[in-house]
Amino acid sequence: MGVKINIYKTEGEVLNSLANYFVTIANEAIAANGKFTVALSGGNSPKKLYELLSSPAYKEKVQWPKVFFFFGDERNVPQTDPDSNYLMAKKTLFDPLQINEANIFPVNTDLEPELAAGHYTDAISRYFAGKEMKFDLVLLGLGDNAHTASLFPHTPILQDRTVSVKAVFLEEQQVYRISFTAPLINLAHHIAFLVYGQTKAAAVKNILETTKNIDKFPAQLIAPVTGTLDWFLDESAASVLENVSF
Repeated sequence: MGVKINIYKTEGEVLNSLANYFVTIANEAIAANGKFTVALSGGNSPKKLYELLSSPAYKEKVQWPKVFFFFGDERNVPQTDPDSNYLMAKKTLFDPLQINEANIFPVNTDLEPELAAGHYTDAISRYFAGKEMKFDLVLLGLGDNAHTASLFPHTPILQDRTVSVKAVFLEEQQVYRISFTAPLINLAHHIAFLVYGQTKAAAVKNILETTKNIDKFPAQLIAPVTGTLDWFLDESAASVLENVSF
């Protein structure tokens, strides 16, 4: 499927547009299958999206008991740690919306990273009952260095062809993360990047308009097998793109 670039004047417009998109995809999935399965991303940008989805303007627009939450990546920290993607989603989304714990699938970071990754792969596989692990929606952010999820430049996971979750060791930071592989992300029915701010402009251009170099620009790996790929950008993040008009 093709890539759709959605560009908005302000950060607020980007967030509102993606919230509306989230609601639409959720309701379509629930109407078709009785449930909606989403993989969340961490970081500051999605935090604002989750706060919006749990706000009075949006919280009544989705049948939340029919939504099942996973994590596209996680930091190798306890679930009570300020850096935990799970804790951020818990504070901004799960607690305000009173999501049932049975609908939330966090990474078990009490385990060693490789074990945690294997355990999470198994948990996803069980959820999909042995069928193809196709999420209805995978939400992604983009780092200044063109990483997405925990697919960082020059890491072995970039060459991983398995549909799974893997541990990633970041040499510079001397820390582990746990991440969906690109093939798992690419199976999704819908993939959405949320990117705003001038600091992301170079990375956006590198992903969308620069010659393919996966090791240097890992988010270039994201290419859905049969699903849709939408970018939600503000004008600052899109400011150095040459092949779009806004």
